[in-house]
Amino acid sequence: MSDEHQIKQILPFAECRYSKNSGRHYKSHMHKTFSIGAIDKGEVIYHVEGKMAKLQPGILALINPEILHSCNPTGTCKRSYYMLFLDVDWCLQLQQSLWQIETFRPVNTILLENNSIYQQYIDTMKSLMDKVDLLEKEQILVDLVENIFLLACEASAVKIEPSFQIEQLKQQLSVNLDRETSMRELALKQGANPYTLLRQFKTATGITPHAYRLSCRVELAKKLLKKGLELSQVALECGFFDQSHFHRHFKAITTVTPREYQVNFIQ
Repeated sequence: MSDEHQIKQILPFAECRYSKNSGRHYKSHMHKTFSIGAIDKGEVIYHVEGKMAKLQPGILALINPEILHSCNPTGTCKRSYYMLFLDVDWCLQLQQSLWQIETFRPVNTILLENNSIYQQYIDTMKSLMDKVDLLEKEQILVDLVENIFLLACEASAVKIEPSFQIEQLKQQLSVNLDRETSMRELALKQGANPYTLLRQFKTATGITPHAYRLSCRVELAKKLLKKGLELSQVALECGFFDQSHFHRHFKAITTVTPREYQVNFIQ
């Protein structure tokens, strides 16, 4: 029995899919996107550009745009697998934060055998399909794809750009905490490459923009809790999905629950 879960456009430039216990066989086909696949159960035969390889857990399949390929289970065995499809323009923007290039740099291998990257991919796919903040999803995805490009693309001249104003980004991250945002939206206001800006922020502050925004949300939550607002209202006004999400992150940063924090001020 096949159980397929598909989420489209988690971010405007990304689509991911998880297929469980699938015995489907695909004809050779191509995608306009840059695609990354991996199985977590079973074994498949992978055909791409006249090459054939065996794909097992622990290995990533890398597929450049508009390349004919197929990936099917061996015999009657079923497999469970993840697929990630990324717009080429987004990939180019990420590559341009790394190198001085004008066009998308294709990967030079069809398989990436690296246990660390494989596990990062699996963790990333689970996060993309889970209830996670949009900015966090984007940063998790950037970390993964950047690592893949650095390992699987030919080296090029390193991109050197002037530093953008980190204080301005901090200000952007600390307001409108009840809504989601993305690096693309934040960088647009500075006329910057979002992933160059992300890297510069991490270098300057030691944390990601998402982590900084999460700290701002917790600080706002403290103020609202002191005023005696209901936990559900605080969670909503601070941009948390629900009370469970609020509880988990508040305790991780403060070591106490929102209710425990509140009773210290409201007697």
